[in-house]
Amino acid sequence: MNLGVPSLLVGKQIALVGAGPGGLTLARLLQMRGATVTVYERDASWEARNQGGSLDLHPDSGLLAIREAKLERGFHGVARPEGQHSKVLDKHGNELAELRAEDEGVERPEIDRSELRELFLKSLEPGTVLWGMHLRQVTREGLGYRLDFASSESVKADLVIGCDGAWSKVRSLRSSLTPLYSGVTFVETQLTSVDTRHPSIAKLVGSGNVLALGDNKALMAQRNGEGHVRVYVALRVPEAWTRTSGINFQQPACARADLLEHFTDWAPSVVELLRASDDFFVPRPLYTFPPEQTWQVEPGVTLVGDAAHVMPPFTGRGANMAMLDAVQLSNCLTSGEHGTVGEAFAAYERQMLERMSSVIRETLASQNLLIADNVNAAIARINGRKSIEHGGDR
Repeated sequence: MNLGVPSLLVGKQIALVGAGPGGLTLARLLQMRGATVTVYERDASWEARNQGGSLDLHPDSGLLAIREAKLERGFHGVARPEGQHSKVLDKHGNELAELRAEDEGVERPEIDRSELRELFLKSLEPGTVLWGMHLRQVTREGLGYRLDFASSESVKADLVIGCDGAWSKVRSLRSSLTPLYSGVTFVETQLTSVDTRHPSIAKLVGSGNVLALGDNKALMAQRNGEGHVRVYVALRVPEAWTRTSGINFQQPACARADLLEHFTDWAPSVVELLRASDDFFVPRPLYTFPPEQTWQVEPGVTLVGDAAHVMPPFTGRGANMAMLDAVQLSNCLTSGEHGTVGEAFAAYERQMLERMSSVIRETLASQNLLIADNVNAAIARINGRKSIEHGGDR
């Protein structure tokens, strides 16, 4: 559906770097308005790697983006509304809280990242996404920009939008600030065919997710599609822990045994999430940007998603905020309210940075409540707010 090219974008070659939720949402919205968009993605293909856990899309952000992109029918065909269920346990396996979306009157259906990615990819014009394009650097060249890739290819663009994650190569044109370690590291593992291979675990996790908390650590499990459960070991450890702990994550049996040492006094029913997991362990230190940021002026470049505001996945809002970024940026570029692209970018950045300041503060506060020695405060907050999310945002 082409709504006509907005005057600000006539004749402009727009480079989006990164084919995550933010980049693909933005590509879809701009193409709907007739803009010329190319997405450069480092993955070799759309199915080259595991895309991460399930996402729950929120009405005022992720679901809003789905509506704006006219993809509601396809979304509801693959989403899992039954996934909006959480259980919180202590380390002894005692249930402390059970939360259902219907109790809150809020729709937040789950969707696997791979399904969401495929939904948006199929909505784009053929050839929009160029795969295997690992960006090395972006430099200003005349009135535009040159993008240099690891393949030795170079392309030119009039506008560059960084959707390339926490360690964005585009970001250096706007800020020298790099992500800061949040104090918590995840180790990701998984359980496949859980309903047939591990029925007791399937019952524990249910249709949504389960969090067992205590002692500055957690075991968290999240139901994905096709009988798959994603498991996260969360530890409050130094940033260098993955290098200094002595755990060899390339040797799964050894890695599992070493990780189990952190949970010797936890309930067997909870620890079974780790003990029974597949031979797959990936350490993921969690990073954040500070709530307040100041960017230098570069009128043809802006950022969305984690490239702009990475944060730990303890409120489930990272992908939702990236998709909302795409909606707000496309609106600023196409509303006709701004005289130049630079003015449109600046208007978007003002509202985005102001919005994300409170979101980042809330997320860091949630991390510090959940991954704590005593989780009473976290439980009180959960029971008071009647909502909790985790992990699936990465």
